[in-house]
Amino acid sequence: MNLRATLFATALVAALTTAASPAWAITYGSPDGNTHPEVGALIVDQAYSDGSWAYCSGTLIAPTVFVTAAHCGDPGQTTARVSFASRYRAGDTLYVGRYVPDPAYNKAQSDPHDIAVVVFDKPVRGITPARLPSAGLLDRLGADGSLRTATFTSAGYGSLAPVNGPGGKTYTYTDTRNQASGSFNALTGTWLRLSQNPATGDGGTCYGDSGGPDFLGGRDSDLLVATTITGDTACRATNVDYRLDTASARQFLGRFVALP
Repeated sequence: MNLRATLFATALVAALTTAASPAWAITYGSPDGNTHPEVGALIVDQAYSDGSWAYCSGTLIAPTVFVTAAHCGDPGQTTARVSFASRYRAGDTLYVGRYVPDPAYNKAQSDPHDIAVVVFDKPVRGITPARLPSAGLLDRLGADGSLRTATFTSAGYGSLAPVNGPGGKTYTYTDTRNQASGSFNALTGTWLRLSQNPATGDGGTCYGDSGGPDFLGGRDSDLLVATTITGDTACRATNVDYRLDTASARQFLGRFVALP
């Protein structure tokens, strides 16, 4: 495990000690370029030996509001720095804001409150925020069968697909915004599960993409229906995502943005 993965393990120990393992990176995808300029990276204060800076992902949902995962923050954290560069480099513009996790978050992997926002003092100019879903959208699509054939697009700044080698897997970080398409797996009251199995043509998330978006639709979609939370350690099977159309998510987000 490299230094960035160690940073995640230290900051997110509550998540790592549960039954499922966290999934934080785009796998079997491609560079996003400027397709989703509203997707940004949370930036650490210093670089590590692999040259990496981004440690989690998220999405602009209003000119002053950026949504991510609560487990991307440290205890007592009050501010966060965000870059919207398609590939982050030292010196790129950073937007500093107030980091606000859901107060009900209790650091459990299955916690239905693993959501946070970064609230900027000034609007982010030149970037159109993503659209949020209406209440119960995924339930309605599940009821009419649409979810079974739906495409979902994940985006984030995390590791590329891990490579097997002596001593285990190697994770590669480029601080580049990537995207991948996955297919529907399952829906619960809190979670959206997506297939990211490359054997079926799917891609998804891995280390570094926590808090990043899952858009309903193809590569150009801006309809943000869930955020990446966890998955399998090999980043090859399932992307487990926090639904944003539930009453719990909407109660929290409604404190900061107007909801559809």
